[in-house]
Amino acid sequence: MAIARLHGGPLDGQLLPLDEPELDSLIVAYGEGQIVYRRNGDLEHVGVDDGPTEAEFWFVEATDDIGNSADD
Repeated sequence: MAIARLHGGPLDGQLLPLDEPELDSLIVAYGEGQIVYRRNGDLEHVGVDDGPTEAEFWFVEATDDIGNSADD
């Protein structure tokens, strides 16, 4: 199993399961819109005994405003 380590944006610091480690971008539902993260760098921990394979993804954009709404 592989994991995506997210940096920046509203999901900063989150880990998500990554079914396809070769992906170079993630589009994740967030509220009523979507947020986009793009992979940066090579896969890490690809050996048999060094834990789950990891890929770092960095925030690129959001399709909707991700700040506080007027209702908050």
